[in-house]
Amino acid sequence: MNTVNIEATDLPDLWFQSLHALVSKGRRFKIDSGSYAGEERIELDYFTANVKYPGAKPLLPNIPHHLGIPNPVDLKYIEGGEGIERSYVEYIMSNNIADNEEYTYGDRLVGSKRSLPNIDQVSQVILSYKVKGHRSNQNIMQVGKIEDLFLMDPPCLRHIDTRIQDNKLHFFIYFRSWEAWAGLPANLAGIQYLKEFMASEIGVLDGEMVVASKGLHIYGHAEEIARIRVGKKT
Repeated sequence: MNTVNIEATDLPDLWFQSLHALVSKGRRFKIDSGSYAGEERIELDYFTANVKYPGAKPLLPNIPHHLGIPNPVDLKYIEGGEGIERSYVEYIMSNNIADNEEYTYGDRLVGSKRSLPNIDQVSQVILSYKVKGHRSNQNIMQVGKIEDLFLMDPPCLRHIDTRIQDNKLHFFIYFRSWEAWAGLPANLAGIQYLKEFMASEIGVLDGEMVVASKGLHIYGHAEEIARIRVGKKT
């Protein structure tokens, strides 16, 4: 099994290096089940990365215009705006969940009547650090549940672990499966907003991100534009 580790300055740098690793070192295979079953994707066996300054702006990639390909994510999708029914920040940080949704990340992290036990993990972690002190390894926010084994499309994000080190709040994030072209930048931009909010509430500075996945991938239909972006044509 081949593992890939990346040291990134900020989130756009992480995205670029991740795509480069995928088209350089990823394995190509046909998907047996799950999203896009029957299609091809390129995937890394195991991926880890450390992002030193995830809060540096811009949070999202901005592709040079001369390449002729669109940015993977619009900032309006993250923050909300005209034509956006629900921003990604709201998807992560609120318990608004539609009747036809089995879960949202916010439903799992903040809690709702649909998420049992109905626990606001975000508020609990903030309270724990404020009341019990900063030196604790107990403050992890769980997204995954045992019953996810029976879902057709279980959450890709499984947990966000936390640590306060050098008066900064750091996140340790694990995805069981992770689409790199648009999923990675959108996910981490939204999670960065959550981290900044929690750090402010605790009274510490915003820190780093350490991310991991045993399923970072791009689908076959995104391979060409990924190669164009990183300058590694077939």
